[in-house]
Amino acid sequence: MSGQYLRRIAAAALVLMAMSGGGAQAQKSGGVLRIYHRDSPASMSIHEEATNSVAIPMMAVFNNLVLYDQHKAQNSLDTIVPDLAESWSWNEEGTRLTFTLREGVKWHDGRPFTSADVKCTWDLLTGRAAERLRLNPRKSWWNNVAEIAADGPAQATFVLKRPQPAILALIASGYTPVYPCHVSPRDMRQHPIGTGPFKFVEFKPNEGIKLARNPDYWKPGRPYLDGIEYTIIPNRSTAILAFAAGKFDLTFPYEVTIPLMKDVKSQAPQAVCDLTPTNASTNLLLNRGGPPFDKPELRRALALALDRKSFIDILVEGQGDIGGAMQPPPAGVWGMPADFLATIAGYAPDVAKNRAEAREIMARLGYGPDKRLAIKVAARNIPAYRDPAIILIDQLKEIWIDGELDPIETANWFPKLARKDYQIGLNNTGGGVDDPDQQFFENYGCGSERNYTGYCNAELEALFVEQSTMADREKRRRLVWEIDKKLQEDGARPIIYHTRAATCMQPQLKGLTVMVNSQYNGWRMEDVWLDR
Repeated sequence: MSGQYLRRIAAAALVLMAMSGGGAQAQKSGGVLRIYHRDSPASMSIHEEATNSVAIPMMAVFNNLVLYDQHKAQNSLDTIVPDLAESWSWNEEGTRLTFTLREGVKWHDGRPFTSADVKCTWDLLTGRAAERLRLNPRKSWWNNVAEIAADGPAQATFVLKRPQPAILALIASGYTPVYPCHVSPRDMRQHPIGTGPFKFVEFKPNEGIKLARNPDYWKPGRPYLDGIEYTIIPNRSTAILAFAAGKFDLTFPYEVTIPLMKDVKSQAPQAVCDLTPTNASTNLLLNRGGPPFDKPELRRALALALDRKSFIDILVEGQGDIGGAMQPPPAGVWGMPADFLATIAGYAPDVAKNRAEAREIMARLGYGPDKRLAIKVAARNIPAYRDPAIILIDQLKEIWIDGELDPIETANWFPKLARKDYQIGLNNTGGGVDDPDQQFFENYGCGSERNYTGYCNAELEALFVEQSTMADREKRRRLVWEIDKKLQEDGARPIIYHTRAATCMQPQLKGLTVMVNSQYNGWRMEDVWLDR
């Protein structure tokens, strides 16, 4: 497995090297990239949404201070490159991160970009601004930011409460664009203004999203495309048929299942399908704030009932990985290795034994074949959530739990979770960044908006902070494994499996690298072109 990924990444590098040579095929300008979209999001504001349904199409509208190299499949601290910031530097104590900004960059409405926009963006994200974001799902990313100092129009400094080397990883995410000071958060929801290679044109709910080339983009000669059009088609089979018929150049990223990929290859053999890990875990949300799942024993019984391999075999024909909160290696940089994972209770392959223990717990709680627990299993109303929820419901019958599927539309899904308005949720958690500072603080931190289960462990949170301050990556990795193990033993958010999925493209689509450890960071689209 490891060799497979390394060979694929190496092959991608060779292709890029070949393209940079004198005999490479020249990029062509023009054309509109056509992509189908899986659903209709609530808004176009990346900072207020928690889904790649927004981050993927809108990343092309914006820039970051720094960015993950768009041609390297695996994100890491070593693949971060300049974007709106030309360079950056740390003070000796590691508490001040200073960015030197590009000059002459303009917002899409013609206003100049300055350090004031950087300050305004992080004042919004940290809750210090006069205006407020309607939702702020990644506020926990910035708990360590004391202030942003605008040291003149072309310099901005992040003043940190403690050292945090990996804050660069968070700033580089597609989830972290710079917003303009002069446009209100309300207006950014329906008509976002960025500095990126494409301008926002329109969003018609349940119909589509359109972007147009920014002729004044600060990178000379970019982008190559005249525009990008997303057509909303919630039904996967309908969307795949349209792609196979040549109506689209690209499927919605990471949405093509193994069976559907086989359909694509049979109907459109010329298509190129990239099957990759996604850094998205299918996980179980248990509302520990009220009955019946305020009982730790009941939460443990549900975790023991899971047959993880069965999910992988049924849903992705074996193309998935069992792991913890952090994405498993080799695609994941910080995940627990298999031998370490095997030491965690509930991860043993003897499912029958695990379920026997779960039934013992249920019996002690007063349940049995003649007294079953009836619950509703909430799931976002798209196949990536509904399909595993149906399998979960079937598995829970083995321990005398009768689940009823409760499908929730996308626009209501994340607000519902934030309100803790559910009993059980079958969720997919995408890693905005493959770094513990994102995963731990966002999904397991006490008080975090995206800590949907309400899990809070003060002692473990102190270890979140300890790993975050570490500059030695190997020591940090060992501590991260111990933290992840404890999260799984506590049933904080039981991880069922980490999925792999395909992104398919027509052969005329060039210059796009599909990333293996984040769904959110590879969609700037400034180097993408069409050979037609």
